[in-house]
Amino acid sequence: MPAYEPEALHALFVDAFNRADADGLADLYQANAVLATRAGRAVGRHAIRQAYVDILASAGRMELETLAVLASGDGLALLHSAWAIHSDGNTTSGISTEVALRQSNGTWLFILDEPRTPGFAGSSSHLS
Repeated sequence: MPAYEPEALHALFVDAFNRADADGLADLYQANAVLATRAGRAVGRHAIRQAYVDILASAGRMELETLAVLASGDGLALLHSAWAIHSDGNTTSGISTEVALRQSNGTWLFILDEPRTPGFAGSSSHLS
């Protein structure tokens, strides 16, 4: 199911994450997108998929709340969310920042994703 509004990316993301669906997560990114990870940057859908394979191997259940969406008339959107991952009785949480781009078919895909927005308490994560 594609995202026809930028904030729909968050709902699709948490659904795929909680199903441990690395392909579904990677499909939410543009072909040349960048995902920030603890190991550095995953560039391109293939590298992003592999990053999520690694992340999902030890991840728990995610909750995510969209905090803000700022969309331009030019097909760009800036999104912020608060997320928490519950695993083995522990909770890791943070604030994420993403940039999404409207595609020619009217759907939205992430092009930049920073799951650990700097400067926010609790923003260390298991997201690689």
